[in-house]
Amino acid sequence: MRLARGLGLVATVMSLTVSGAAAAAAAQDGDWRTINRDLAATRYSPLDTINRGNVSKLALAWSYPMRAYGTQVPLVIGSVMYFPAGNRIVALDADTGKEIWTHTEVKPAGGPGGNISTRGVGYWPGDAKTPARILVMIGTRMLALDAKTGAPVASFGEGGYLTVGVGYGGTPTIYQDIAVIGAATQENPTGVPGNPRAFNIRTGKKLWEFQTVPLAGQKYNETWGEGWKGRSGTNMWAFAAPVDEKRGLIYLPISSPSPNYWGGSRPGTNLFGNSIVAVDIRTGKYRWHFQTVHHDLWDSDMPTAGALIDVKIGGRTRPAITHVGKTSLFYELDRTTGRPLMDVEERPVPKGDVPGEYYHPTQPFPVKTPPLSRVAMTEKDMVTAADTNPEHAAACRVLWDKSGGFYNAGQYTPFLFHKDGDPPRSTIQFPGGIGGINWGGVAADPKTGIVYVNAQDTSLVGWTEKRDPSIRYSFDADATDQPYDRASINGKGPFFTFAAPISGKYDESGKAIGTTAPCYKPPWARLTAVDANTGQIKWAVPLGLYEDMPAGKQLLGNSGSAGPTVTAGGLVFVGATNDKRFRAFDAGTGQQLWEAKLDNSANANPMSYRGRSGKQYVAINAGGAIVAYSLP
Repeated sequence: MRLARGLGLVATVMSLTVSGAAAAAAAQDGDWRTINRDLAATRYSPLDTINRGNVSKLALAWSYPMRAYGTQVPLVIGSVMYFPAGNRIVALDADTGKEIWTHTEVKPAGGPGGNISTRGVGYWPGDAKTPARILVMIGTRMLALDAKTGAPVASFGEGGYLTVGVGYGGTPTIYQDIAVIGAATQENPTGVPGNPRAFNIRTGKKLWEFQTVPLAGQKYNETWGEGWKGRSGTNMWAFAAPVDEKRGLIYLPISSPSPNYWGGSRPGTNLFGNSIVAVDIRTGKYRWHFQTVHHDLWDSDMPTAGALIDVKIGGRTRPAITHVGKTSLFYELDRTTGRPLMDVEERPVPKGDVPGEYYHPTQPFPVKTPPLSRVAMTEKDMVTAADTNPEHAAACRVLWDKSGGFYNAGQYTPFLFHKDGDPPRSTIQFPGGIGGINWGGVAADPKTGIVYVNAQDTSLVGWTEKRDPSIRYSFDADATDQPYDRASINGKGPFFTFAAPISGKYDESGKAIGTTAPCYKPPWARLTAVDANTGQIKWAVPLGLYEDMPAGKQLLGNSGSAGPTVTAGGLVFVGATNDKRFRAFDAGTGQQLWEAKLDNSANANPMSYRGRSGKQYVAINAGGAIVAYSLP
C-alpha cells in the first residue's frame, strides 16, 4: 500500500463535516456516491455549471491510466475518487487525478480465489465513532477498506475480508448499515442458488437471503413444475440495485433461468426469473414482483432494475420505477405496489416446435410506449447498397441465402427445431444477444420525468437441435445434468448476429476482413428520450459512427452496452460507442453539442461531480483510463 503526501488534503475531506443541512446537501450535490450516483439509480447530476451554453468549451482536465480494463464507474465523495483497477483499489484527488492511496490485492497461496470486481466499489459514510469505508467484491469475499487510508478494516470479517458464499461481480448496494449483493452463478440449470443477500456493514453478520427460485411449500413454487429442484442461475448479476430510502425497499433485478434457450425441464412462468422483486431492505421480506418475461427462452436477462423518480400521470404525482432492459420494452411501475402506472397487456406471441419444450402463450407488452429497439424483421428489411455500400449489401444477401433465409414472427420468436441432416432452417431473434438495452440501463431526470437510454438493434441467429452429448457448448458450463436432450444454437458452430463485413470480403478461414455491420436497415443504435409522464418517445437520434462507410453514410448507430448520464445543465453525456467518442447532447432536443475523441472506446457509464476547487467535472472510463473534462 502507498500513501500519497503533499496533496493539501485534510482528513475531513473523507466525510462531511460542514455545518448546516443546506451546506451538507450542497456538498452531496457535488458527489457521485454510487455507480448510478444515488440510491434511486437516476444517474442525474444536479450540477449545472456545465450547460447547453458552454459545453462546447469542455476540455480535458486530467487522465489516469488504470493499467486495467473493465466497465467500472468511479465514486467521488468530498472530492476523492475511488475505483478498482486490476488488482488495486485506488483513491485519487478528483481535481487533479493524482493518487492519494492505493491498496494492492495479493492472492494468498492456497487461499480463496477471485478477482477484484471490474464494476466499481461501494461507499459507507460511517459515523462519529466509525470511519468511512470502501467496500469492494473480490470473488467470494467482500473487502472493507478505510476510506481515508486504504487500509483493510480489521474488525470487518477476518482482517477486513468477509466470506459471502456464492461470489458476486457487481458492487455492494449500501443503505444505512446494510450492504446488499447479488450472485454470479454459472449458466447451469442446476447448482448453487443465485440468491441476493444482505450483510451488516459493521459486523459482517448475514441479515437475509432472498430465494429467487421458490422451494417446495413456498409461494410461486408451482411456476416451475418439477424444475425448481436444485435450480441455479436465476440470479441478480446486475451491478447494483436501486433503493427507495423513504419506504425502505430495495428492488432486486432477477435474471433469467438457465439454460438460456431451452426450458423443457422448467414448464411454467418460472418466478422470480426475469422479474423486479421489491423486498424490505432490513429483513428481505417479499413485498411485490413484476415479471417482464414469462418462461424466458431468449436470454432476456435483467441487467438493471431501473430508476426511481416521481411522475405526473392524470394530474397525480406517482412514485415510479422506470425499467427498460434487453427486451427494449419500457415499463413504469408503482414502486409501492408493483402495479403498472401505464397500461400493460398480455399479448399472444409466436410458438415454436421443439419437442418437449414449454411455450408460454403470452408476454406482457406496454400499451403506450413502443419498443425502443428493432423487434422484428422480414426480407424487405434487408440492408441495401443505398443504406451502406454495394459490397456490404451483397455480402448480406449471400449470408441470407446460405442460412436458408431467416424465420422471424415478431418479438419473442423462439428458435425453431432443426433435425440433423436437414437443410438449414435459421431463426433470427430481435432484440438478440446482448439485447436492446443492457447493463448501461437508464438515466432519469427527476425534475422533468424524462428517461434516457442507449437503445441498440441487435440480432441472434441460430436454431435448436438435439444435443450431441460429446459436444460441450460454450454457453453451458455443464450440460450433463439435463434430463432432456439439450438445445443448442448452431451446435456444430457458434450462433451469430446477422452481420457482414463492410468490405464484403472474408479470408480463407471464413473470417470477415475489416469492420462488420448489421444486415438490416439502420440506424442500429439510438440515444432515446422517453417522457415517463406520458409514455411517449420524445426524441431518438443515431448514436455512433461507422467510419469505414462512405462519407455521408457513417452516422448509422454503433454502440456497446453502456448508457448515458443526465445533468441539471440540460445535457445528456454518453460514451458507449465503438468509434472512440465521448459526446454531449441537448437533453430537450437530442441535438449533439460536443464530442471528444478518445484513445479507446468508452464502454462505461459517465459521471459528473464537483471537485474541491468548486469546478464541475464530467468523467468516464475510456478503455482503461479515467478521463475527466472541465471548463477552462
